[in-house]
Amino acid sequence: MKIALFDYGTGNLHSLGKALAAAGATVTITSRWKDALALDALVLPGVGAFGSAVKSLGSETARVREALEAGLPCLGICLGMQLLFHRSHEGEGKGIGFLSGSVRRLRTHITPQMGWNDVHIAPTGLEPLFQGVDNLVAYYANSYVCQPSDQGFVIATSTYQGDTFPAAVRRLHTWGVQFHPEKSSAQGLHIISNFLRQVCP
Repeated sequence: MKIALFDYGTGNLHSLGKALAAAGATVTITSRWKDALALDALVLPGVGAFGSAVKSLGSETARVREALEAGLPCLGICLGMQLLFHRSHEGEGKGIGFLSGSVRRLRTHITPQMGWNDVHIAPTGLEPLFQGVDNLVAYYANSYVCQPSDQGFVIATSTYQGDTFPAAVRRLHTWGVQFHPEKSSAQGLHIISNFLRQVCP
């Protein structure tokens, strides 16, 4: 399967690309939306600031959103998950808008959240992204979290210093995770493999 790992100038590409390749994907790193949307699936990496990352969208926001609406599989990680929403308190500019809602700062005394945290998977049927994953503990590096308008998109949550937020969301064939699966040991790599199985069952 051919996976586009989008390079918007701030993402964590090396370790994520290695994790995707180890799971069986042929990875193409690109900053061209035309090339990215022509492959089997899209991965939006984490690390960076919302305002800087949305500049990579340019005039392509509608085109990316339409591709996701049409069923292009996508995995957004950390910042990549946040780009799926309309806007962020972190910076100016509009996100892809595939998921309704916004991105807010963590309501905690200490930010960023750095390190391992429990992920509570919603008990609403079998979610393919988490198939075979029990008692998930994942690695986080974030100061901002997503706030969906529709809580029905939330498939997992985490709590940091009393602030509960979406750890993962899903709509159609698009998933977003606030944690970094590529840095979350064997469980995280299993999640990446689960995503690739949705791309090429």
